[in-house]
Formats: sequence, structure tokens, C-alpha cells
Amino acid sequence: MKQEYTISLFTEDHIGILGQITIILTRRQLNIESFTASESAVQGVYLLTIVVTTTSDLIQKVAKQMEKLVDVLKVFVHTSEQIIYQEIALFKVSTKALLSGNIIDHIVRSHNARILEVSPEFMIIEKTGHRADIAKMLTQLEPYGVLQFAKSGRVAITKQVKELTSYLQEMDEANNFKGDNFRTLN
Repeated sequence: MKQEYTISLFTEDHIGILGQITIILTRRQLNIESFTASESAVQGVYLLTIVVTTTSDLIQKVAKQMEKLVDVLKVFVHTSEQIIYQEIALFKVSTKALLSGNIIDHIVRSHNARILEVSPEFMIIEKTGHRADIAKMLTQLEPYGVLQFAKSGRVAITKQVKELTSYLQEMDEANNFKGDNFRTLN
């Protein structure tokens, strides 16, 4: 059974990693529904957040393939229930809509959005939330003149306790242990 998965891929900053990841997903005929790249809590380590819809077996195979890439430090796969996530959207709406009463203000308030800028020609509204919430707000704003719309990919934080820093520390300890054993054998 197919379901939505969020892949959190931690990598060093090297050219070409995105192409390698895309090849893995393309070979498995998986479409990227959302992609976000950012810094992580660990200096020099970057987080790629990728959303795909697939089966449990296939996502595990893809994650293992991704972990084999030289520049990849660790790959985590989560269902939507295992993470806290948001997307951000910006709406550019005709200011004329403001003249049609307080309907825009009502839409903004009812969606917990905020107005970032108002000019004589347009206003910019920001909404953070899940994809469905953003789509609902877009639908409600469209009759009033949406001039532009842009949405980010998913930004996610895991609910799990063990984070990348713990994983990296365990790797360092294991490598130090191997190094100590090697020194005592020689």
C-alpha cells in the first residue's frame, strides 16, 4: 500500500549530490512531491528533506541506496505521523480586493495567515501550514485576484529522541575504538 514518506538525508556540502539522489528516485520511478535543502544543527552538515509517495518496501530500498552514496552521512525515513512539518506559501493578491469589504481580512484571520506588505497595487500574504491548508486558502483567495502564488517544500523536524548528533557521536566512538584496537595490535 502506498503512503507518503519524508526522507531526511544528511550530507556534506558537495557538488552533485542532488543529481545522484534524483537518479536513485528516477530509476525507481518515484516522483519528488516536495524537496527542501537547508543547513542542519551540525555545522558543515546539510539536510535534504524529500517527500515521496510509495510503498514501505520501496522506500527502505531507496533509503539504503542513498546511504551508500559517498557524501551521505545518514538517511532517515518517516511517515507524516512521526514528524512535525510545515510548508510556507506566499500569495500576491490585488489590493482592489481590500475595497470589497473585509473579506480578505476574514480569510487571512481564519487561516492564521499574516499580511507581510501592502502597496497600492497588491498585498503579500504569508501562510504556513500543511499542503491541504494552503490549497484551501488559495481556493478562497482566487475569486479576489491572486496575482502570484509560491509555495516551499516541506520543512520537517522528527519526533524521535535520537538525532543526527547522537548518530555522529556513535560513529566517532566506533571509529576511535577501531583505531585504538588497531594501535594495540601493531
